[in-house]
Amino acid sequence: MPAHIADGADAPAESGTTDRVPPSETFADLGVHPDIVAALDEVGISHPFPIQHMAIPIAITGTDMIGQARTGTGKTLAFGVTLLQRIVVPGDRDADSVHPAGKPQALVICPTRELASQVAKDLQTAAKVRAARILTVYGGVGYEPQLDALAAGVDVVVGTPGRLLDLANRRALDLSHVKVAVLDEADEMLDLGFLPDVEKLLAKTPELRQTLLFSATMPSQIVTLARRHLRHPVNIRAEHAGENQTVPATAQFVYQAHDLDKPEVVARILQAEGRDRAIIFCRTKRSAQRVADDLAERGFAAAPIHGDLTQVSREKALKRFREGGVDVLVATDVAARGIDVGGVTHVINYECPDDDKTYVHRIGRTGRAGKSGVAITFVDWADLARWKMINKTLGLPFEQPQETYSTSEHLFHDLGIPSGTKGRLVPEKPRERRDEGRERPREERPRRSRNRRRTRNGEPVSGRDGTNQDGTNRDETHHDGPGRDETNRDQTNRDGAAPVDAATTDRATDEAGEGQRRRRRRRGGRGRGRGAGGDRPAESPATSSTN
Repeated sequence: MPAHIADGADAPAESGTTDRVPPSETFADLGVHPDIVAALDEVGISHPFPIQHMAIPIAITGTDMIGQARTGTGKTLAFGVTLLQRIVVPGDRDADSVHPAGKPQALVICPTRELASQVAKDLQTAAKVRAARILTVYGGVGYEPQLDALAAGVDVVVGTPGRLLDLANRRALDLSHVKVAVLDEADEMLDLGFLPDVEKLLAKTPELRQTLLFSATMPSQIVTLARRHLRHPVNIRAEHAGENQTVPATAQFVYQAHDLDKPEVVARILQAEGRDRAIIFCRTKRSAQRVADDLAERGFAAAPIHGDLTQVSREKALKRFREGGVDVLVATDVAARGIDVGGVTHVINYECPDDDKTYVHRIGRTGRAGKSGVAITFVDWADLARWKMINKTLGLPFEQPQETYSTSEHLFHDLGIPSGTKGRLVPEKPRERRDEGRERPREERPRRSRNRRRTRNGEPVSGRDGTNQDGTNRDETHHDGPGRDETNRDQTNRDGAAPVDAATTDRATDEAGEGQRRRRRRRGGRGRGRGAGGDRPAESPATSSTN
């Protein structure tokens, strides 16, 4: 049975939490600038989410803030509307006299390139009417466009810690006039080891700036960072009273699947009724690439996104996913951080997450903005202990995952997979034989010689009974002509007799019966007697002495 986490809509609000924003309240009611309200109205955003409702009225006054909220709750606009309202843009009254032209007034630090791109896109949407100049900077791309944009003048800079610090050290990025600094996904920056760079960046900004820190969790290192750089911050937590950490309105399923059958199971899940976009999470870059390649070969529109791909390839894959060119994105945890794409109905944990926080972040890609979603997690036999810790921490009812195969009836029933569905949309291509072109017909293969001879320095090796390896008498081996030795070794008769020279062989061919007797008399060869393998009577002493 799936676990549905109640959205707590009817729960009473507590201090530091919110239940639901009144439907009639708009951004204008929160005191947002009319240009920003108009820009949001153009894209159909008119009513704030809980985190926006709580944060914007406080933040626009210049107060430092710590916002704790899950991914996908609308926190980007919570700080985005604030910084857009606090900066001075070209066209504002006395803009040149209030602030040096072209110097960044707001800084947003993000842990990943994808998150930085997404934040910048949301800010550009909200600043469309206000005409604020927003620049995104991150590594993996050339410096020239970013340097040119900074030289021309920008109002808001969004980027990753490494490239921001690099540009600041080059004195291409001047942070001395920043009014608002935002740390987005601070806990993820902690996990990626970016906190030292973040502190160096903050040290380059004015001391009297406003700082907004947003994080899904608050580890001790983040609390220490907040105490060091924030001045009397207001803490806001946009959670429903008594709500679990996992995403509301998300049906969760946990299965124990065999590794060899897992690709088939996933391919059938992707054909479930009502499935729109899907994100598949893998633990390693190699696994993500392998799963994406397998799904593409099965006929699914799938694309990978991981650290081994170039930034251009990652952005292209993400763009195709947003625009519908592909509807299955296979990603690692780090690469998927900050992906905010609507219409994600299914999240599949192809491998068990490392911990409860990773699990929450993964399934947080679906069930956003009050919509329902489906989260499926596969647990290998080796990961049972890890999963039990996650299950206990989050209070989930899946202590023992159900063993599941691609033909299991409960898999089809739980996820709404049509009966008879197979894990392939296109016929399987015939596999080419690896040794194709090497096989030759039997009659064309070279015959293997049955006459194996031992040699030493090119000479036949003698046996114990006084005969050579080729059957000839050791004392009667001839070396009286070029090629004679090779002829003696290579030519044998059917009766196993000793090899002879070419002339004798020709005569033996013409007169088979007579030839055998001649060879025996000429060489003194023994017949098939009991001692020598033949039945010829021994020669008389007189004859022997005459010869």
